[in-house]
Amino acid sequence: MARKFDATASQLRQLMENRGKEGRSKIDSEFGSTGELLRALDVDLSSGINGRDEMDLERRKIVFGSNVIPPSPPKTYLELAWEAAKDPTLIILTIAGAVSLILGVTVEEDKSVGWIEGFAIFVAVFVVINVTAANDYEKEKQFRTLQKRLDSDQKCTILRSNDVSQRVTSEVVVGDILLFKYGDKLPADGVVVQCNDVLIDESSLTGEAMLVKKSIEKDPMMLSGTQVMEGSGRMVVTAVGLNSQSGIIYQLLTGVKAPAGITGENTGDAEQAQGLYKDGEIPEEVKRLHQSNDDDDDDKDTKGKDDDDDTSSQSVLQAKLTRMAVLISYFGAVAAAISVIVILLRFAIEEFGVDGRDWNSKKDPSTIVHAFITGITVLVVAIPEGLPLAVTISLAYSVTKMLKDNNLVRHLHACETMGNATAICSDKTGTLTTNRMTVVRAYLAGRMFFDDLRLDGIPQRIHDHLPECASINSSYTSRILEPEVEGGFPKQVGSTTECAMLGFVNNCFKDKTYEEIRERHPVDSFTKVYTFNSDRKNMTTVIPIENGGYRLFCKGASEIVLEKCTRAVAFDNNFTPLTPRDQQEIKSNVVESMASSGLRTICLAYRDFTEEEVQGLKSLRSSASLEAAGNDDDDAGPFDNEDLVVSHLTCLGIVGIEDPVRPEVPAAIKRCHNAGITVRMVTGDNEKTAQAIALKCGILRLKDGHTVMTGKEFNRRVRNANGDVEQALLDKVWPSMRVLARSSPADKYTLVKGIINSKLTKAREVVAVTGDGTNDGPALKRADVGFAMGLAGTDVAKEASDIILIDDNFTSIVKAVMWGRNVYDSISKFLQFQLTVNVVAVAASLISIFAIKETPLTAIQLLWVNLIMDTLASLALATEPPTDDLLTRKPYGRTKPLISRSIARSIAGHAVYQLIVILVMLFAGEKLFDIDNGRGRELRDPATQHYTIIFNVFVLMQIFNEINARKIHGERNVFAGIFNNPFFVVIFIATLFLQIIIVEFGDVAFRTKGLSATQWMWCLFVGVAELLVNQVIISIPKHPFPRIGAEETIPQPERIDAKILWMRSLWRVQTQIRVVNAFRTMERRGALAPSLSPPRVAREGRDSYVSVATSVRDPIVETQTVVDGMETDV
Repeated sequence: MARKFDATASQLRQLMENRGKEGRSKIDSEFGSTGELLRALDVDLSSGINGRDEMDLERRKIVFGSNVIPPSPPKTYLELAWEAAKDPTLIILTIAGAVSLILGVTVEEDKSVGWIEGFAIFVAVFVVINVTAANDYEKEKQFRTLQKRLDSDQKCTILRSNDVSQRVTSEVVVGDILLFKYGDKLPADGVVVQCNDVLIDESSLTGEAMLVKKSIEKDPMMLSGTQVMEGSGRMVVTAVGLNSQSGIIYQLLTGVKAPAGITGENTGDAEQAQGLYKDGEIPEEVKRLHQSNDDDDDDKDTKGKDDDDDTSSQSVLQAKLTRMAVLISYFGAVAAAISVIVILLRFAIEEFGVDGRDWNSKKDPSTIVHAFITGITVLVVAIPEGLPLAVTISLAYSVTKMLKDNNLVRHLHACETMGNATAICSDKTGTLTTNRMTVVRAYLAGRMFFDDLRLDGIPQRIHDHLPECASINSSYTSRILEPEVEGGFPKQVGSTTECAMLGFVNNCFKDKTYEEIRERHPVDSFTKVYTFNSDRKNMTTVIPIENGGYRLFCKGASEIVLEKCTRAVAFDNNFTPLTPRDQQEIKSNVVESMASSGLRTICLAYRDFTEEEVQGLKSLRSSASLEAAGNDDDDAGPFDNEDLVVSHLTCLGIVGIEDPVRPEVPAAIKRCHNAGITVRMVTGDNEKTAQAIALKCGILRLKDGHTVMTGKEFNRRVRNANGDVEQALLDKVWPSMRVLARSSPADKYTLVKGIINSKLTKAREVVAVTGDGTNDGPALKRADVGFAMGLAGTDVAKEASDIILIDDNFTSIVKAVMWGRNVYDSISKFLQFQLTVNVVAVAASLISIFAIKETPLTAIQLLWVNLIMDTLASLALATEPPTDDLLTRKPYGRTKPLISRSIARSIAGHAVYQLIVILVMLFAGEKLFDIDNGRGRELRDPATQHYTIIFNVFVLMQIFNEINARKIHGERNVFAGIFNNPFFVVIFIATLFLQIIIVEFGDVAFRTKGLSATQWMWCLFVGVAELLVNQVIISIPKHPFPRIGAEETIPQPERIDAKILWMRSLWRVQTQIRVVNAFRTMERRGALAPSLSPPRVAREGRDSYVSVATSVRDPIVETQTVVDGMETDV
């Protein structure tokens, strides 16, 4: 029988309220020590809990809770329908329908049919509401499925049954030993049991930007949702899910309660918050972080743009749609007002002025209501109601398909923005290369060893210390496992660079393995660890040695580690001095030689400290350096001064690691070049290595004047005398630069921001960036589209990104470009179709109102055209699959108008043809078809074949013009690929079928009268003629036609906010999408490291820059869509 735990969920919740030394004291007073806490939770520090005992795992979940924060319940179908019914346009139509219905059954002369028009409006509104609600319901269902996929990708490393494994965060239970490292996001609360130089960003819970140093004795309390910014270690999990500190805040803000039985007594949520915040008050930024998605707010995703930037916070397509929306809304409002005024004026003048009759209380109110209904209908027709649905469908369709292409889209706007990308700043390792690292060359004791790496006769010191340096001075989560298939490569887990070193140890040092070395030196025996990060570019570990004293191992970028070495191991096993001249010769003859072959070079070194030297270090420590590490002088150990400790090293050797270029990458980069996209490599590798890889990939073409630059040279050329970046200086550098080597995340941020802000190109640059490290956060956030690595990326990088590359492969980025362009073209196709409908309907209505005081198309007929048929058309045109032709044209960029000259030519040409047909039918239709004249009839007179033919011809022309709308670049073969989109074929047939039903059986509701076979033949002939007219239109030169919506710069949000708010009163919000909070993090503002001069970044600004690196995204994942040109974040 399993024994009872000696700790309760309530007790552990209260324990985690404490911070710093108070937390340490609380552990000691409650349990006696950390060891006793482990015993109370039935945990073995060396092996973890028993992962094979399912009953024990279930018991822990029952007693302490599961590591799951339940999502807010989805909205029901009725709630979504109610939201759709709140649309102002539908409300106005409903009121008009109600008035029409009341008048029809009370004052109309023929009450038996007077109610039909009002009732038909109700039916149309009902259909629209249900179509909207059903669409939103399906979208919410889809995105909850996507959220589950995101949750399943959230993994952590835990120790169970003496086995270290990756598990989904929801599987973590209280008592688990959790292994954490630089870049991780903690999935639960816990207490540190072993750590190395750990710095935590707790701003997501406390709102304070200062990094907090953790240690077993000073501050062992680790909180869920916080980020590991430095170091590594282990912790025992003490609170999960709603019992964790982030879970408690979630309960406070949402009202969700933890299940009964696991929270204990007298642990009210308010009291729980006291330990986190001063005066028990939650900071506003933390409230924003944990705010539920339940509110349908209008917050905007600032996408990290600076206030002084002249680029909008909107995506490229959103900005263009906003401009288009404002223009169309003005046009529709003016047309609607004119139609109402003209109808009422003519009615008043002719009836009361000319005829001189009195007010008729039975007929005249219906006429006035009809005038307003006509005006509203003109407004509805003028505004492209199907546009938001087309945008949503296209984005949702593309997101689903992109997932199959290894692109996990976190923000919908990134999908279409990627289609406008003009530049891609890509990492090298894993993205352009296979990330399958192997040591193929070694420089040891002055000798070069090549492919076979037979290390015969190497000095004993190298034989003893080099394997230890590679095995101990690396993350213990990096391991080499047996091949998954017989004859395959061994599986590399963790850092592939470290795995290459471990493989080198196992293959070349037959008398020892890295596993044996690590077993002799467990992590908890380490004295000090300086973990690798992008500033250090090296890792250092200090361990005690058996005969007294300490040994330091260091490995990292060859240029950096060599400069810290003062001697090297010679071939006779003695030491030889390394002068600066010697270091330079090794760099020139060894490092650059390896790098020119595309190899990554790693230098390994060590240093021994006697007890006397350790005491000397303690006396010489620098308080300034210690403060930068977030510690007090009194608390510092002898190895806390990195500058003093990691110096005077002994070089063991340099190894060259091969990381082959992915075989498919050169072709993918060539496709980017053909598509007008410039690819740049931004890497931390050596300049020569980066250049060699760039040449193999096809990124670098020296004959075209392309340049390679190091981060140091880049900063020298783009900063002024005060150390500030100047756009003018940057504009002289970036156009020709294709490789930025030995770069820091700050350099990447500076480059990305400079390219985006540059005005050198007319269309303005749209930049995509890849990143995998914690400090890549600012660059990923600042880019138009940020790609995080799904395999190698840290949690911070993923949270900062818009799209996650599941396979870390550059070819997946090219597929994202194709899908993005397809979204853009799909919207353009729908606009080409929709605006033709709108222009013809509005123009025909206005002309007929002026000429004959009425419109040939009734309100119900126009609602069918605009709200029903356009909805189907949006589904048909928005689901066109992409083709390879999309990558044979240049990107649109930021400023190219949404309505190109080709589209404008098509709209104008087809509108002219359709207007001529409708006007001929209106004024001569009765003669052409030998039927009764429908003009001048009373409002309640029976339907006529005359107006039915006009309605039928109008709809059929739109149906066949839908085929023309599939092509927007002047292609003549409009049928090409039509059967690749089954949606289009089905919807085309369905629309045609519904039109036949409406014409033949619509009768009173749609005011139609059945047509003869001959009349149907002529109607179909006029509709099919659209295909022939299109060939004529394509032959017309497009240059005389204007491009609609072109502007030199993207408008500022401040100039368009009022228009957007006004538009919201007219357009129904069809694309409200609900997504459960995921990848949470804080939005903070502050000075970024690039504003510092380069020497200060590595010292004074390191901690602050790392802190800012976590300010990666608005706390709620803003899955965005375009709502008729408006940006809506849910």
